[in-house]
Amino acid sequence: MNRVLIIDDDLGLRETLSIILQQQQMVTSEASSFQEGLALLRGQAYDLVFCDIQLADGNGVDLLKESRQICADTPFVMITAYASPETAIEALKSGAYDYITKPFDVEELISLARRALERKRLRHEVSQLRSELETQRRIIGASPRMIEVYKTIGMAAPTDSTILLTGESGTGKELVARAIHEASRVREGPFVSINCGAFPEALLESELFGYMKGAFTGAASGKMGLFESAHGGTIFLDEIGEMPLSMQVKLNRVLQERQVRRLGGTQEISIRVRCIAATNRELDQEVSAGRFREDLYYRIAVLPIHLPPLRDRKEDIPLLALHFLERFAARNERRVPRIAPETLHLLEQYNWPGNVRELENVMERMSTLETGEEIQPQLLPLKVQKLAAAETVAALPFWSGESFDLDAYLRDLEKRILMDTLKRFEWNRVKVAEFLKLSYRSLRHKLHTHDIR
Repeated sequence: MNRVLIIDDDLGLRETLSIILQQQQMVTSEASSFQEGLALLRGQAYDLVFCDIQLADGNGVDLLKESRQICADTPFVMITAYASPETAIEALKSGAYDYITKPFDVEELISLARRALERKRLRHEVSQLRSELETQRRIIGASPRMIEVYKTIGMAAPTDSTILLTGESGTGKELVARAIHEASRVREGPFVSINCGAFPEALLESELFGYMKGAFTGAASGKMGLFESAHGGTIFLDEIGEMPLSMQVKLNRVLQERQVRRLGGTQEISIRVRCIAATNRELDQEVSAGRFREDLYYRIAVLPIHLPPLRDRKEDIPLLALHFLERFAARNERRVPRIAPETLHLLEQYNWPGNVRELENVMERMSTLETGEEIQPQLLPLKVQKLAAAETVAALPFWSGESFDLDAYLRDLEKRILMDTLKRFEWNRVKVAEFLKLSYRSLRHKLHTHDIR
């Protein structure tokens, strides 16, 4: 059932609106002031809000603007006693769905409420579809290691079991979590994500479980926690290995009882949430070291899925590189450049300590800087370019005979480098000199020395 909030300082109007909307199978809540309405919006999610423009302690349009930080997708219908163009324009420019004047027509009110709710539903469906398409578009890989991951996702997603995603930073754990959510039975519900290592302990507890008004200094109103927000959907606890031991105790109880208690509250709130946790730590070792609770470990690791580092699935690098190039080209409305064979070779040889996230960053950089039709190796970061030099040194013919003519080898190597660079820059000597960090005069001298014309 749709939840509707009515904010008006006129008791009779609030009661009338409530009766009309309840007859349409809607659940209503009422607030008589700016501050009371704001507190209710912070503590509960609503599908629609009716708000008077003139409130005793503030302006309804100001309340609308402030509420955008709390519930950006909730449609507001403004109530006004004066149907002036200025009032309507101000309300609509501030993000109101529509406005209605007093006294209002009942049928018009019902129709307006239904249209606003339908719009919210459609926008939610579009958002879900975009999220699903984005997930399908970004999880890239056809290597045997990734095929195994896909199989596990397919088996785990339809269940209600808690899943633990492990793997190094940048391997795409949140993308996999979203893919599991989209393939699960709760895909119509919300997907709520939190990085457990990004909050101090006191703040993490209030974020996860919420708090009551007056629970601590500054808690002027109550707030719903992320577990409540994820009701009917999935909560993703990223970097759970960073969670303090005292919080691990509370989390274990919530996962066991499927109930949360807001900070400062006494009431247990039942939740129906699919939990997916992720970490880049070896949690079994953390348990042995006493830094992670054993009971919580076994509760979250019901279905473990390990994401391989990029260096262990290098056959996926060409697919990922092209995927990122296409995405950035579309974003910048540019043609998709080709990847030169020598560039792709270096991408495949590099070990990628930052995994897919690092590759994405590199491809965005090269996509932005490349102005030609082909991405050349000189656009790669220096740490990747050094692989070419390392491979050249590794190929030196040391001890291949009784002696080794170092001067002759270096002369030949310099000539080959000059020839390759000239071809790459289509014999533009200015660009060659710049790339090789030579003065133009020095380059001319070397070309003359090696008889390159």
